[in-house]
Amino acid sequence: MKICLLDPGLQQHSGELSANLGDLIIQESVKRELTSLFPEHEIIQLSTHAPLGKEELAVINQCSLVFVGGSNLLSSYMDKYKQWDISLWDAVKIRKAILLGAGWWEYQGELNRYTKALLKILMSRGMLHSVRDGYTQAKLQSISVKGFPVGIQNVLNTGCPTMWPLMNMNLAEFSTQKAENALLMLTDYRKVPELDRQLLELLFEKYENVYFWWQGRGDEAYIRELDFPVKLIEHSLPALDAFIHSGISFDYIGTRLHGGIRCLQSNQRSLVIEVDNRAKEIAQDTNLQTAARDDFNYIRQWIDGSPVPQIKLNSEAINQWRGQFESLAKVA
Repeated sequence: MKICLLDPGLQQHSGELSANLGDLIIQESVKRELTSLFPEHEIIQLSTHAPLGKEELAVINQCSLVFVGGSNLLSSYMDKYKQWDISLWDAVKIRKAILLGAGWWEYQGELNRYTKALLKILMSRGMLHSVRDGYTQAKLQSISVKGFPVGIQNVLNTGCPTMWPLMNMNLAEFSTQKAENALLMLTDYRKVPELDRQLLELLFEKYENVYFWWQGRGDEAYIRELDFPVKLIEHSLPALDAFIHSGISFDYIGTRLHGGIRCLQSNQRSLVIEVDNRAKEIAQDTNLQTAARDDFNYIRQWIDGSPVPQIKLNSEAINQWRGQFESLAKVA
């Protein structure tokens, strides 16, 4: 049995990786799940950032299962904003996509008619879909089009697959005390220089050193604009992992959601600064430790000493989503 993964971690179908390294953090978790579910089956990866041509659609047609591997690629206006480069014609050809940890681009209004039709046609009606927050679940369940008055109801709020390993971790082992150094991440397309400078000033007040990892390509130019003496970490996922496991004492504080989750995966104390719907919605569902961008009183308080993480994940929904593939995994 062949399986297709529509993968945000690929920039092109040829295998070029996404410039946003957060996509690679998601990709790793998605592939972990799929290889665990289907250890004996071929998984073919195609990019969600590139348009699907005849060759790619032919490959998809040969696959028994088609997964959409997470990230915030859904939106209310999928004909106008191409976070996921997919067309209504593609949807007609596919008709069986299964979401794995997908989320919504940002807070938006009602879906336009094009997007309603696209998602109704594209998404599998017989399989359960996994989304990463309640906002995305509600958006999909609200879809109604002529002839299909009921929304997409076969949707489970499982949280993001990047967080699923936290179910098996002892959260009591996380430090609640300030570390010696800080690891900062900022988002180039969510610039608020006044607030980001205040955050940097606070970090330099509280920590011996401030390290900076640039998850997106534009993040480095932005931190240079802010002109603080941060210690730059190379723009690669192995470089981030090497820093995390280097033995350097650090707390993560920053606006990059999946950079923060990467630190959590290694038992590192982490505070995600909310800049859009993603961290806010995931925090509401999972108790991920976050802070409003301008709430410096809370950020200062968290730095000085934080509660033990109380992350909660819907294990029942996760196991229900996984469980639907048990019989399919045995198919040759």
